[in-house]
Amino acid sequence: MSDVSVPDVSESVLRLVARVEEFCAAPIRETGPELTADLREVARGRNLLDLKFSEMAAAFAATDEFDREGSYSPIHWIRTNCHMTGGAAADRVAVGEQVERVPQTVEAMAGGQIGFPHLALIAREAEALVESGSEEQFDEAKLLAEAKQFSVGRFRNFCHHYRHSIDPQGYAAREAEAAQARVLNVTTGEGGMLWIRGVLDPEGGAVLLTALEPLAKRGGKADDRRLDRRRADGLVEMAVRVLDGGTLPQRGGQRPHLQVTTTLETLLQRCGAPAADLELTLPISAGAVERLACDCNVTRILLNADSQVIDVGRTTRRIRASIRRALNVRDRGCRWPGCDRPASYTSGHHLKHWIKGGSTDLPNLVLLCHRHHWMVHEGAWQMVRTEDGTYVTVPPRLDLFRQPTRGPDESAA
Repeated sequence: MSDVSVPDVSESVLRLVARVEEFCAAPIRETGPELTADLREVARGRNLLDLKFSEMAAAFAATDEFDREGSYSPIHWIRTNCHMTGGAAADRVAVGEQVERVPQTVEAMAGGQIGFPHLALIAREAEALVESGSEEQFDEAKLLAEAKQFSVGRFRNFCHHYRHSIDPQGYAAREAEAAQARVLNVTTGEGGMLWIRGVLDPEGGAVLLTALEPLAKRGGKADDRRLDRRRADGLVEMAVRVLDGGTLPQRGGQRPHLQVTTTLETLLQRCGAPAADLELTLPISAGAVERLACDCNVTRILLNADSQVIDVGRTTRRIRASIRRALNVRDRGCRWPGCDRPASYTSGHHLKHWIKGGSTDLPNLVLLCHRHHWMVHEGAWQMVRTEDGTYVTVPPRLDLFRQPTRGPDESAA
């Protein structure tokens, strides 16, 4: 039990909550014009409540009550006890502290001309100007005029332009602070899954999204992957391209690369063969090994019965540079129907794998992007080259217990 006594809620707050509960229990009017009018007025009332809450939050922040209750800041207490995000709590405190400096904005919000988020943005600008120590005068009228014209998103951008115009040095300093706050946490979970959590500053985020955008596009009409899945696939594809391009700094005197250790039995996909070892993660399947082995460097290492190395062969490239250049000229990109990935985002795929007797020459090779290469090997799709040089894709055989992997519709080519 806590020793902290909890004061009674004020009579005015109890009456307010009772009326709100009464309103929530009432039926909603059904016609379009009625709902339009009611929604606007409810939004205005909610904005007024947010304003009052902000004044109360600022008054609370001026006390040390948060410390007495074990919170490390007023915003932390509000976030925890009022069940809102840290940003929302900080907005309320900022509005409450700056409300006397923005009377025109408060009046416009009370009249339904703008919303509380507009007011919060203007209050933030007033707060930033005070913190910067700039001698510039805060121009509430200029901001309010734009707030009445812009949506919240567009007005937020305008506020950034305004802040830069009055305090360019401070704006640049905040950008530098944001870049210093970049963080990326990578945790290995059950089954070798990789959990990624991070924060990027606006510029870093824009760079990442710009790089991912062309890789996260749908690969045809039947590509039903969600956007988050397509972005994840795009991130892997981007990393594969960088590794293939050899543009990263060397590690241990050589290019960073995926190192796979496998037995011949695994590569031949024989029954009873173990999985292959992939550096930095859990073992991978024979199907994944076959895909990675399509276009790679191979080093033969012979072991005796006691697992001692008795011979190390010369590292050889399965698809030589000259063959790869010819592939790039012939295919120009991923040849999966409907895919528009350029050659630089593809790997050479053996239509008949070299471990099964397939040759590493042009008639037996085709360029496939990372996703479609995966679909052919792990996804059990088939890709066949016809006599006239076109390619036909065949979906996996329907299994009652497994949904086949979806691929782009051939009609989308």
